Amino acid sequence: MASAVTQAQDVITCNICIKPVQQFCNSCQVGLCEDCINKHVNNLKSMKHDIVPFTKRTVQLVFPQCTSHSHQRCEVHCQQCDVPVCIKCLTGLHQDHEVVDIAVIIAMKKEIIKREAEEIEVIISKHAAQEAYAENKISKTITHFAALGKQATDQRNQWHLEVDNIFNKIESLIQSLRDHHITTLQSCQFQLRIQNSSMSQTVQEKKEILKSYNVSDVTNYKSRLDEYKTIPQIPDLPFPSLQTNTVQGREISIELGEYKTTLTQTSLSSLTDEISFSTVKELLEEARVIANIQTNVKNLFKVACVGSNKAWVSGKDKMLTCIDLHGAVQDTVTSTREFFPNDITVNTHGDVMYSDGHNTTVNIVRGGKTETLITTPMGWHPTGLCFNRSGEILVGMCTTDYNQFKIVRYQGQRVIQVINKDEHGDQIYQGGKYVIYVVENNNGDIVASDLNARALVVVDRTGKFRFRYNNKPPGGKKPFCPRQIVTDSMSHIIVADERNNCLHILDQNGQFLRCVDKLGGDKPMGLSIDCEGRLWVGLFSSGDVKVIQHLK
Repeated sequence: MASAVTQAQDVITCNICIKPVQQFCNSCQVGLCEDCINKHVNNLKSMKHDIVPFTKRTVQLVFPQCTSHSHQRCEVHCQQCDVPVCIKCLTGLHQDHEVVDIAVIIAMKKEIIKREAEEIEVIISKHAAQEAYAENKISKTITHFAALGKQATDQRNQWHLEVDNIFNKIESLIQSLRDHHITTLQSCQFQLRIQNSSMSQTVQEKKEILKSYNVSDVTNYKSRLDEYKTIPQIPDLPFPSLQTNTVQGREISIELGEYKTTLTQTSLSSLTDEISFSTVKELLEEARVIANIQTNVKNLFKVACVGSNKAWVSGKDKMLTCIDLHGAVQDTVTSTREFFPNDITVNTHGDVMYSDGHNTTVNIVRGGKTETLITTPMGWHPTGLCFNRSGEILVGMCTTDYNQFKIVRYQGQRVIQVINKDEHGDQIYQGGKYVIYVVENNNGDIVASDLNARALVVVDRTGKFRFRYNNKPPGGKKPFCPRQIVTDSMSHIIVADERNNCLHILDQNGQFLRCVDKLGGDKPMGLSIDCEGRLWVGLFSSGDVKVIQHLK
C-alpha cells in the first residue's frame, strides 16, 4: 500500500488536466496528455509548437511571442527600446538597433536574482539571530526583575525586623526606666516606713517614761528629736517622654531619653514648586535684606507668597493686591468681606484664599471669580488660614463673643480634625479680641500664633500639646507680640514680633536660635516664605515688604 502511494506521488500530470503526461511541447515547455494536445495548439494558434514524446523532451527557454509578428518568438532583446524583439523586427522598426540575445539577458538577471536571494537568506539568518537575542534578553529581563522583586521582599522583611528590634529596645528601655524609678521610690518608701516605726516605738517609750517614778528611767533618757526631724525626701524623678518626628515621605525619628534612631528616605526627584527637604541648610549668622518693595498698601497686615517672585498683600481695606519682586502690581481682588480679610493664603496653583469672618466663609479667587470653599459652623468665625502640601486647609476659628478658639482641619468641605483642648480638658488657645494664625510644620506639628496669650502654641499632628513659647528677644523691652508665622525647609519656626520690631527664629522644638531685626523700626505684621526659602516681611506703618535671606 505504501509503495502504491509513492508511485502515485511520482506520476507527472498534464499541465492542463490531471491525467498522466504523455507528450511535451518543446516550444512552450509544457507537458500534455493525448487529449489535451489539440486544446493546447488551438489556444495558441499563432505559435509554432514542437510536440514530441515526453521522454524526448528538450528543456530550453520559452521565448515570448512577438506582439508585431505572428508565429514569431522573440529571441533577442532591443537594448535601445528595452523590449524583446523577433528576427523580423530587426529588419523593420528595430533596424540598426543594438540587440542582445535574450538568453544572455536571462542569464544575467538570474545571476542577480540568485545573488539577491542569497543576500536575503543571509539577512534572514541575521533576523533569526536578532530574534533569538531578543528572546534571550526578555528571558533575562524576566529573571532579573523576578530576582529584584524577591530582593525587595527580603529587604522588606529585614526592615520590618529592624523596626521590630528598634521598638523591642524601646520597650526594654521603658521597662528598665520603670524598674529604676520604682526601685528608687520603693527604697525611699522603705526608709520612711522604718523611720515611722522607730518614731512610733520612741513615742511609746516616752509615754512609758512619763508614767514611771523611777529616777533612772528619766535621767537616762536621750532625745532623738533632731534625728527624726530629717525626713527622707522623695526624689522627683523626671518622666521620660517618647518623642517622634515625621517628615512625610522623607524621615521618621523616635527618641526616648538618650536613645534615638532615625529612618531616612532620600528622593532623587527634583522639586520644582517647593524647597527640597533633602538639602540641609544652615542659618546665616546675619540675615540679609535683598529687596525692599513699596506696595502703597496702608496698614499692611498680611503677606502670602506665590512662587518665588510674587506675593499677595492686604491691609485695612477690602482690596487684595498681588505684587512682584519689583513692586509692580500683577493683580487685584476686592474681597466680599465688609472689612479687611482676617487672613490670606495661597494654594499650590497660586490662587489666593481669604477668610471672611463677617460672612463666616473661607473663599478662593479663581479666574477672577470668587468662590466659597468652606462655611464655618454656626456661631464660629474663620480667622487664620493654612493650605498644606496634602491639599488640606487648616482654619483658625473663634466664637462670636471671642471667648473660645479652635483650629479645624478640612479636606474639601469635610472636617477631619478639631484641635481645641489639651489632655486635661483645658482650652489650648486663649480667648480674646485677636485672631490666631496657624501653620503646619514639616514634622506635622501645628503652630499657632496666639496673640491673646502672647505666645506661640505648638501641638503635634494628633493635636497633643507640645510646648508654648512666649520669650522676649535678646535685649527686647516689650512683651512678646506674635503675628503671622511661617516654617522653612529646615522646620524652623519663624514669627513676626510686632512690638519688638523683629522676627524670632526657633527650632522645631521651640528653642530660640536667632533674631532678625533689620526691619527699620517698623512693625512687622505680615510674614510669608517663597519657594526659594526667602522671607517676605510686611511692615504695618510704611506698607513696605522686605525680602530677607536667612538661610545659607
